[in-house]
Amino acid sequence: MASGNGNPARAVPAPAAAEGARRIILVHGTGHGGWCWYRVATLLRAAGHRVHAPDLAASGADARPLRDVPTFEDYTRPLLDALSALPDGERAVLVGHSFGGMSVALAAQTFPEKVAAAVFVTAFMPDCTHHRTHVIEQRLTRSIPCFTSVRVKLPPLDWMDSAKDDEHVPPTVFLGPEFLRQKLYQLSPPEEYTLSQSLARVSSYYVADQKSKPPFSEARYGAVSKVYVVCKQDLAMLESFQRAIVAACPVAEVREIADADHMAMFSTPVELARHLADVANTYA
Repeated sequence: MASGNGNPARAVPAPAAAEGARRIILVHGTGHGGWCWYRVATLLRAAGHRVHAPDLAASGADARPLRDVPTFEDYTRPLLDALSALPDGERAVLVGHSFGGMSVALAAQTFPEKVAAAVFVTAFMPDCTHHRTHVIEQRLTRSIPCFTSVRVKLPPLDWMDSAKDDEHVPPTVFLGPEFLRQKLYQLSPPEEYTLSQSLARVSSYYVADQKSKPPFSEARYGAVSKVYVVCKQDLAMLESFQRAIVAACPVAEVREIADADHMAMFSTPVELARHLADVANTYA
C-alpha cells in the first residue's frame, strides 16, 4: 500500500522555505496537465514555497487542439514564458515528471541563468552527447536501450490500449485507460485514476521535431544542477531504466522513493513534496 494519501491540506510535512519562499515550477507529463500536481502543490505552498504548475500547450485546461501546437517549443511555450517573466536575478527550481523532463531540459537550455536546479521525477533526462530524443527512443521503440556506457536489458514497453497516429501533425499518442491503470497508476488512489479519465488528453512526443535540433549544450543545459528522483515501483519507466538514464547524464544527486509508482505525485505525494522542498532549500 502506497503511503502519503491523506488530505494534504491537513499537514505541513515539507521543509519550510528557508529565508523566504522558494519558487518551484512543476511540469506535467504526456496527456496530463497542471492538475496532476494539486496534492504536491498544496503541500509545498503550505510550507511557504511559491508554486506554479502550468498547463503546457494543448494540455490540461489549455483549450488549443494539438494540431495548433506543431512543435515541441510551441508545446513547452507556457513554461518558457513563465521563466522569461521572472524578474532579473530570480531563479526557479524546475520539476519535470515523465515526458515533462524534456520540457525542463529545453527550459534549462534556453534560460540556464533562471534555473536554480532541474529535478527529474522518473523522467526522461537527455544528455549533451546524443540527439535530443535519444533517451525517449531508448524506451519507446527498443527493448534493449544502449547508453554511452550502460547497457540495460528491458522488456518492450506494452502500450496496451493506447492509441497512436503517426500521420497526424504532430504525431499523436493517447494513453489508454488500461495502460494508465496498470502501468502508471497501479499504486495510486483509485479516485486519482478516475480523475485522470476525466482530464487525460491526446499529446505528442515530438520525436521528429526534437531530433532535428542539435544536442543540448554542456555550456547551458549541462551547467544546470540536476537532481533525479527514482520511483522504484514504476512499471513504465522501470527502475533499471531510470538508473541507466542517470548513468548517462551526470547529476548532483539521486533520490529515491521506495513505494512510488509512475505517478509519484499521487502514490506518494507527501514524500515527493519533502524531496522537492528540500531540493528547493538546497539549490535555490
